Amino acid sequence: MSLTATYKKITFQFRFPAGTSRGVLTKKDSWFLILEKNGIQGIGECSPVPGLSIDSLLSYGQKLEEACRQINNGIPFNNINPLEYPSIRFGIEIALKDFENSGNRILFPGDFTEGLRPIPVNGLVWMGEKEYMEKQIKEKIEAGFRCIKIKIGSLDFQTELEILRKIRKQFNERDIEIRLDANGAFRASNAPEKINRLSEYKIHSIEQPIKAGQWEAMERICKSSPVPIALDEELIGINDIGEKKQMLQQISPAYIILKPTLLGGFVTGMEWIKIARESGISWWVTSALESNIGLNAIAQWTSQLDTKSVQGLGTGTIYENNIPSPLFIENASLNHNPDGKWDLSEVL
Repeated sequence: MSLTATYKKITFQFRFPAGTSRGVLTKKDSWFLILEKNGIQGIGECSPVPGLSIDSLLSYGQKLEEACRQINNGIPFNNINPLEYPSIRFGIEIALKDFENSGNRILFPGDFTEGLRPIPVNGLVWMGEKEYMEKQIKEKIEAGFRCIKIKIGSLDFQTELEILRKIRKQFNERDIEIRLDANGAFRASNAPEKINRLSEYKIHSIEQPIKAGQWEAMERICKSSPVPIALDEELIGINDIGEKKQMLQQISPAYIILKPTLLGGFVTGMEWIKIARESGISWWVTSALESNIGLNAIAQWTSQLDTKSVQGLGTGTIYENNIPSPLFIENASLNHNPDGKWDLSEVL
C-alpha cells in the first residue's frame, strides 16, 4: 500500500472577539493534511493567518490539492516545497514527522511529552477597549502569569500609557515582565519618541514597532531604542539564507520571534536560530492561532531547543471547538499530559 494524502478544512470559533491589528477575529479556518499508510495516520495543520501570512487564500485549496496529488503520485517530499505557501510547507512537515513517529502526535519525545518539563508561557492580552484590556491583564496576573504580552496600537497612545502606568503602580519589572507587540502600528518618524515614553514603564521588549520592509529605519530604531526591539513580521517571506543574514546583521535587533506557520516550518526556524545565535540575537517561539494540532507540534519542537525564555504558546484555549488534546495550561506554563487523549473525530 502506498502513502496517501488527503486534507480537511475546519472552521474554529473564538471564545471571545479577538482584537488584532488586522481587525477583530471571531473565527478562523485551518486545513488538516492527513498522510496514511498501513493504518498509520500522520496529521499536519496548515493554518494561514489572513492579513499576515504570505499564503494566497484565493488559491489555497488548489495549492493544497496539488501538494496532495504530488504526494499521492510518489513525488519525494523534498521536491514539494511551495515557497509562497509557508503554512502548507509546515503542515506537510508536521504530518510527515507525525507519520514517521507512528502517528501518535508525539513528534519530539522528551521531558515535555512525558509531563516532566512544562514550557513557561506569557499571558496574552488582546486589543480592545481600555476596560477590556485591563480586565484581561487582571485575569492573567491572578492566574499566575508573570510575563504579560500586550498588543498595542489600537487605542489612543495616552490611554495605552495609562494601562502600563497602572500595572507598574502595583508591580515592578521583577514581579511582572511586560512584552509589547505593536504589529507595525508606529510610523518611522514617531516610533523613537513613543518608545522613549514606553520605556518609562520598564518594558522587556517591543515587537515590530514599525511595518516590515523598512530596514534602514528599523536599524536606526534598534540602535537608539531604550527598549529592546524584537522582529516578527520582518521575518515573514524571507527564504534565502543570505537575505536572512543580511537583514539580521543590518537591523541587529535584540530578539526575533519565530512563528513556524508563518515562516515555513521547523527547518527554516532552525536556520533563523542558527543565524541569530551567530549574530548574538536572542529569540523565542510563538504560535499563530493554530488549533491544538499545530500548537502541539510547535510546543514539542520548542521543548527540545536550548532555551529558557518564556514562550508565546498560550493560545490553546482561544477556540470553542478546539481539538481535545493532552495540552493544558497550568501555573503559567503549557503542559502535556502523557496519559491524555486526542479526540480527532472532527479531523479524520
